[in-house]
Amino acid sequence: MSSHINASTDWQEHIAPDEARQFEAQSRQLVEMQQRRSARHGQGRALHRKQIVAAQGTLTVHGNLPPFAQHGLFATPGQHAVLVRLSNGGMDRAPDKVPDIRGFAFKVFGVQGDSALGNGPATSQDFLLINQPKFAFPGGGEFADFVLAAARGQGALLGYLFKRYGPIGGPRRLLALLAAVSRKFSGFATAQFFSAVPIACGPYAVRVRLEPAPSNGAAAAGKPDYGADLQARLARGPLQWALQLQPFTDERSTPIEDASVDWVSPYTTVATLHLPRQDLASPEGQALQARAEAGVFDPWQALAVHRPLGNVQRARKVFYFTSQQTRGAA
Repeated sequence: MSSHINASTDWQEHIAPDEARQFEAQSRQLVEMQQRRSARHGQGRALHRKQIVAAQGTLTVHGNLPPFAQHGLFATPGQHAVLVRLSNGGMDRAPDKVPDIRGFAFKVFGVQGDSALGNGPATSQDFLLINQPKFAFPGGGEFADFVLAAARGQGALLGYLFKRYGPIGGPRRLLALLAAVSRKFSGFATAQFFSAVPIACGPYAVRVRLEPAPSNGAAAAGKPDYGADLQARLARGPLQWALQLQPFTDERSTPIEDASVDWVSPYTTVATLHLPRQDLASPEGQALQARAEAGVFDPWQALAVHRPLGNVQRARKVFYFTSQQTRGAA
């Protein structure tokens, strides 16, 4: 099946002349918002503030992959150490029962090659996935404006939606957002996770998905406590996911710049993410939680051959840079 995938290298990024200036202004506002919330609620991220759990494991890259996948991290079969951080997507540490986007971020170590940032060798290949196959907004600027409005409260958010999208488009946009965060979530061990935006894979472009193994078990039951659920599963035994790539085929069905479109092309399994049995409540497990919480998971911490692509990814680059610069000056 993989050999018949119609992967194409005929993709392009389209960068508006004023994009960088817009992203810089929005990034400063997002960092200021993050600082205000941290002053009230304790140090934390602008989004995905609540860490559910962290774990360590391995990523095993498979052999005999299709040509579009045989680049960078996936060029050579082998095993790499991995650090995983699971999170709720909101800007507050809300209970798990609150509807939210769920995040599955992981760092792959032992990579070889230049950094996507052009600052020397890459130290890791970071993947930031969510439990949604697409973004709620086509571009990073639109998403940043939404976050800034939401940070000011429900009244400000409603006012923003109606002003930007109109009396008909505003309610439609609100309903779409509510549907996204209310999407049924079975737990981190059993749900699919998606990059929702593309990265390069050599001369190709791909999106990424994690597909849970059936051996991970049934969906979480009872009152949502996703950290306790995953901790209990890992105390009993290992968990596994298939890491899959979805290639760009054409601009209509797999657009690079519009993150609100769910790509239409097949996935191919290229690696296995394995979390071995581990005691996350032990002193070593608690040290791992602290390490992940203090760490930076950034899609631009990547190999140059896997550089992030598209408007949302370019916005992330500016925000992470601004955030790190601010943290360094503090």
